[in-house]
Amino acid sequence: MDSKTDTSLLTRAAIFAALAHDGDIRKGSNLPYLVHPMEAAAITAGITDDQAVIAAALLHDPVEDTGASPDMIEHQFGPRVAELVAAESENKREDQRAEDTWNIRKQETVEHLRQCTDRDVKILALADKLSNLRALHRDYLALGEKVWDRFHQKDPKKIGWYYRSFAETCAELADTDAYAEYISLLALTFGEA
Repeated sequence: MDSKTDTSLLTRAAIFAALAHDGDIRKGSNLPYLVHPMEAAAITAGITDDQAVIAAALLHDPVEDTGASPDMIEHQFGPRVAELVAAESENKREDQRAEDTWNIRKQETVEHLRQCTDRDVKILALADKLSNLRALHRDYLALGEKVWDRFHQKDPKKIGWYYRSFAETCAELADTDAYAEYISLLALTFGEA
């Protein structure tokens, strides 16, 4: 059975994500963190039916945020899922303060996506960023300018640069509803460029 029809892959990925994020709360909310990877997976499923890509959406944060290793992901979910997760994982530079590394981490993400030729990697990135942008826009409507206080980067212009740069790197997905929503939320949250 290939990854396009292996629905057990999604079940296993959802369980892994639920256990990895158990007890974690989404930044600035009372929502369980699991809501984010589940939403990213739903967005991904709206663009592709490739189960490996959808599974990677469920698993895109455990390596960055929970101590799960890339080897663990590969062993349990195969090399393609592990490759996609690795492509979406940021070098957090755990030995430094996140506030001090924000600019370089985001620049690396943008450059990685500019050079990337794998549409699946860009689908995964779009799903992750759209989920984040939905939450950011919703919270911006509720909190106004105070919303920026919860982030490592407090300057909304720099955060806007990151989200706009991301849109440019994934313009090949402009034919998707997810990309159209992303562009709309980008303008609503950060204003017209």
